[in-house]
Amino acid sequence: MRRRPTIVDVARRAGVSKSTVSLVLRQSPLVREDTRRAVRAAMEALGYVYNRAAAGLRGSGAGLVGLVINDLRNPFFTEFATTVQMALAARGYATVVANTDEDPGLQAQVVGSMIEHGVAALVISPTYGEPEATFAPAARADLPVLQVLRRVGPPDVPFASLDYARGGRLATEHLLDLGARRIAFVGGREGWPITEERRAGYRAVLRERSMEPILLPGPSTRAFGREAAGLLARHHPEADAAIAFNDLVALGLLAGLPATGRRAGGGGLRLVGFDDIEEARLSVPPLSSVRCDVAGLGRWTARALLAWLEEGTRPPPETRLPVSLVARESSLS
Repeated sequence: MRRRPTIVDVARRAGVSKSTVSLVLRQSPLVREDTRRAVRAAMEALGYVYNRAAAGLRGSGAGLVGLVINDLRNPFFTEFATTVQMALAARGYATVVANTDEDPGLQAQVVGSMIEHGVAALVISPTYGEPEATFAPAARADLPVLQVLRRVGPPDVPFASLDYARGGRLATEHLLDLGARRIAFVGGREGWPITEERRAGYRAVLRERSMEPILLPGPSTRAFGREAAGLLARHHPEADAAIAFNDLVALGLLAGLPATGRRAGGGGLRLVGFDDIEEARLSVPPLSSVRCDVAGLGRWTARALLAWLEEGTRPPPETRLPVSLVARESSLS
């Protein structure tokens, strides 16, 4: 007996996502007219019949997007999540947001729950560990999935982030141009790819100048930054500059330096953070930082996801948005 065509068959023939077909079936105004016509033509060609009653039992998640974030306590990730949520809301989508607190088990759990509740797509800023448990269920559900800020999932899952390697290079060159002779890189968990991404430009510049790195790995927290000020003073007193893994670590360093008898800036420890969160310009002294336009990445993510959902336009395999350096008193004065 001939197999009855499914929504997946319709999506494949029309060249769109399963979620786009769902939107057409629900007569959503979010779908472009040419896309709607293509889906209807595919349905007619295949002889697909929409079972509205069965669809009603499954729920109406076509306008629902899951947003899974590794650390919402960090203002950097909070700004990203807020920007994505607001951009999607402007187009009529509701967003379910979950914080995984860098726990891969919790991440798999919330992704599974979102799929069960009928999300149309997922945006994941993933934690490290057990990627199969998170990404395989989404693949089986034929959901559009974007991974952002960290590349953890399979290579066929589109990825978008910022040019962290360029940021590390800008920060290192800035400090060397100011006369720094020994630059430390402080924070970032050893073995995590994101740590290596942010160190990459720093390492490259030092190699070009035949200089040795000083690496002080640790949690990306303010508490570790404060502790690191003492560690630098005891174990690397020769360091006259530092790049922090993120602004939280840098702000902790600012708080810890006075106890070591040093200050931030020339004659003390020239300091550059990473991310340029709002608190960086409000700290005392104001913190130099690599500006990562995370709000811009959030808007890009929302646009890319909407194009995928509504038009079947899959994002490119990798997208990197540019970064810049904002120099303030912590490195200049």
